[in-house]
Amino acid sequence: MDAAVNNMVNATLDMRQAQAIQQAQFSVFKEALDGQAAQITALMDGAVEAQLATSGSVGTQINTTA
Repeated sequence: MDAAVNNMVNATLDMRQAQAIQQAQFSVFKEALDGQAAQITALMDGAVEAQLATSGSVGTQINTTA
């Protein structure tokens, strides 16, 4: 009976430790995703929408200068 209790306590402690490690990994992952989102937002905000050509036979319907 004593061994079963010890095994249960050890299993519980191992699970708590694994949960703490997972939470730390998730926190780092979330920080990385937030950083990437900020970079992409800055990149998209900095992009200038090109205007279509106003004369000629090329680029008046589709932006072919991109």
